[in-house]
Amino acid sequence: MTTHGFVRAACAVPPLRLADPPANVERILELMRQAQAEQVDVLVFPELCLTGYSSGDLFQQPTLQRSACASLLKLAHQSKDVFAGLAVVGLPFVVDDQLYNCAAALWRGKILGIVPKSYLPSAGEFYEARWFAPGLRAPARTLLLDGLEVAFGRDLLFDGSATFPGLVVGVEICEDLWVPIPPSSRQALAGATLLLNLSASNEVIGKPAYRRQLVANQSGRCLAGYVYVSSGVHESTTDLVFGGHCLIAENGVVLAESSRFERGPALLATDIDIDRLTTERQKTTSFGQNQGEWASIWRRQPFCILERAAAESTQPRRLKRNVDAHPFVPAGQESLRQRCQDIFQAQVAGLARRLEHVGKTPITLGVSGGLDSTLALLVTCKTLDLLGWPRTCLKAFTMPGFGTSKRTLTNALALMNHLGVASAQIDIRPLCFEEMRVLGHQPFGISLSDLASADELAKKLKKLPAERCHDLVFENIQARMRTSLLMNAGFVIGTGDLSELALGWCTYNGDHISMYNPNVSIPKTLVKFLVRWAAENEFSDEVRRVLLDVVGTAISPELLPATGDGDQAVIQATEDAIGPYELHDFFLFHFLRYGAPPEKILYLASHARFDRTYTAPEIRGWLQVFLERFFASQFKRSCLPDGPKVGTVSLSPRGDWRMPSDVDGGVWKTT
Repeated sequence: MTTHGFVRAACAVPPLRLADPPANVERILELMRQAQAEQVDVLVFPELCLTGYSSGDLFQQPTLQRSACASLLKLAHQSKDVFAGLAVVGLPFVVDDQLYNCAAALWRGKILGIVPKSYLPSAGEFYEARWFAPGLRAPARTLLLDGLEVAFGRDLLFDGSATFPGLVVGVEICEDLWVPIPPSSRQALAGATLLLNLSASNEVIGKPAYRRQLVANQSGRCLAGYVYVSSGVHESTTDLVFGGHCLIAENGVVLAESSRFERGPALLATDIDIDRLTTERQKTTSFGQNQGEWASIWRRQPFCILERAAAESTQPRRLKRNVDAHPFVPAGQESLRQRCQDIFQAQVAGLARRLEHVGKTPITLGVSGGLDSTLALLVTCKTLDLLGWPRTCLKAFTMPGFGTSKRTLTNALALMNHLGVASAQIDIRPLCFEEMRVLGHQPFGISLSDLASADELAKKLKKLPAERCHDLVFENIQARMRTSLLMNAGFVIGTGDLSELALGWCTYNGDHISMYNPNVSIPKTLVKFLVRWAAENEFSDEVRRVLLDVVGTAISPELLPATGDGDQAVIQATEDAIGPYELHDFFLFHFLRYGAPPEKILYLASHARFDRTYTAPEIRGWLQVFLERFFASQFKRSCLPDGPKVGTVSLSPRGDWRMPSDVDGGVWKTT
């Protein structure tokens, strides 16, 4: 499939008839039909699937050899009307009076090439050197097969980039993966983005887990997709049992895995993101450096690039892979627990090093009762514990303003008290009132000349209709007043998170500035899990109760007054203004981590299961908001305070993200 860079790859394990190639052709064709129905682009069968891997000394019988060759020609011819993609099958094949364990690549009735197995296992239960010659010694050449020229050699790649940009396929066979430098490593450095392995790996205790590690790790080292298919249960069980283990991995992650010991025909298919892989290779400069080294070492064994090895398919289809709606939050409680622990420890370690450097200067932190400041407070407390400094070294301020709610103020006071930090409550409303008077500002059109105090202004603000509550100067004065107080009192610990920075949802020289920010690379969707994890693992029961209430509080900057009274009061809600954070974090991850264009992000979002249901126009609209705010807010990110990178995505102007502040961003606009 050319749309959005996904190629559909599949493993196929047919029910085998030992030493009966004509029968095996029919079973392979049946799986090809099934793969065609599932719109598979690249289809891989097991090692020696035309004869069976366990045929033993029968491999040396000319009858079986000729039958396998004839069956390959028949399969190539008949598959033309059955399967439109690239199919790779295994067979014994004779070249220059030497028998090789081979993989043949078929496409639209043609045999594109035949690749011999490079390394032969001949220890323990394996005895391949008894029958086969190693592909290492096989001369690269062109064969005449049924009157047609066919490429033969271990230096073959199959290039589908004419119809599918970036798709180049490399093939290796079983043991090739288990050696220190597999052929697939050289293939990847020569441009292969999709690596195939035809295998006959028997099942013994512990081997499946090791096999899974090999496949995942090789896909990660090669920055490639890796498709592994092994012989199934219909091989001989005289001494061994084969399970038909199939694995499909992408850049270190197993996307799909089959059940073992299935008795019927098995097909495992998933979609591999070739665009993502090629982008990752561009970003990983050491990959390119390694390419140059290998090019000089292996110059005498160049890879042969064959064109149009993959079928073109333009029909839209649903992805056959999971798209995580919350890519920053790992699935599974144990994985999430470990992620939170690792991040929290990294935050503490980063802040500890900075505090050691600056010495026992007064440390200040603004505590609002919201998620971000709560996380920063917890990190700072644990940092002081680690350094052996009393928690009273931290002076925590809660600074209620015109929009502060009773719930957040209560939680802020309770946290500071239970955690044993030095604390102070400063009502910033009188200070802000005086600043607005000096500036001649009329908040929401209200003249201050007739008002004697901030309390009188607060009473008037409560009577404002919700639709009139928009005043950026009013909000900024409060945000900057808090920062001014913190800065004048000591070394300021920042609180803003990665999502807010991406959206520019922070007041320049307000909550945007600090001396060190431990939250700087943590997205909003993960902050609440970190606070919950800390509540359950790091603090006392009385602190835990407050933290869980903080987690349950709606996200709000609380800079605008709550209009109305009691339960009917309308409180400023961040996500109503800028959109759901779960969408913005999804957009941020795919945009920044993988360079996905807007239409691809929308395509991926259509496959994700978010916490609530969004219509396609809603997702497109919020993506437009994300992109507009992202490009408009770089000037805020260009002068960020220091803070630790804890994940793969960061917006530090000193490291991960360097962008001019005046980029238009028009080419990223959605239509």
